[in-house]
Amino acid sequence: MLKRNFKVLIKGGGDIASGIACRLFECGFSIIMTEIPKPTAIRRSVSFCTAVYEGAFELEGIKAILCKDISDCLFAISNANIGVIVDELAQIKNEWKPDIIIDAILAKKNLGLEKDDAPITIGIGPGFCAQIDCDCVIESQRGHNLGRCIYDGYASPNTGVPGDIGGYSKERVIKSPSSGIYNAVLPIGSYVKKGHILALVDDVPVLASIDGILRGQLKGGLFVQSGMKVADIDPRAQIEHCFSVSDKARSLGGGVLEAILKIGREKF
Repeated sequence: MLKRNFKVLIKGGGDIASGIACRLFECGFSIIMTEIPKPTAIRRSVSFCTAVYEGAFELEGIKAILCKDISDCLFAISNANIGVIVDELAQIKNEWKPDIIIDAILAKKNLGLEKDDAPITIGIGPGFCAQIDCDCVIESQRGHNLGRCIYDGYASPNTGVPGDIGGYSKERVIKSPSSGIYNAVLPIGSYVKKGHILALVDDVPVLASIDGILRGQLKGGLFVQSGMKVADIDPRAQIEHCFSVSDKARSLGGGVLEAILKIGREKF
């Protein structure tokens, strides 16, 4: 059993990182999340990185506040909020000295996590090796092992194929038809039919590939490259799925919590 209020630094503020943050926040952990200056999360309606654009963001009753420095982050935490800071290299770890660092960027490769960055280090998905890069890797591939804690070795390699949802896999992921500025036509939560115009990249239409609900899309005004993922359609077409933590994110959050409690018995 952990005996004090532990400090958690989460690298990344997308939907998976945010689902993990929600689970840990509800368990009493103090949390700071780091992000890049212009986050490109698709599922913005369930991502704390949205605070970078809006100043604050609330998900399932938990609020994240955009902070400019460690003092702001500590103030946010003291008011029962999550601190979000633009800090691409997660340098705040040198000031805050977190007990736990979780790399949830989902870059499919290690962008800088080192095992001795904190007493407990955890990597989400492929790109990390437990006992070399971190203490534990959490399996992120949908299927039987989703959320499994790996204490020695790697998660499953990236297949490049999105997980099946409602009988659709790669079909539900919308990619940009060209390079340019992304501008939404329909808001997240819209019901769409195959062929509907979801957005424009400059003047090139981005079309729905299947029927369903627009579960996520990039923030308008961002520059995108041709072939870049810009939106996600959920064929189950349940609007509440657009605004609540996903089953996958909850499962990964459970794996993270298990790893913290297991490793924490030995280290704290």
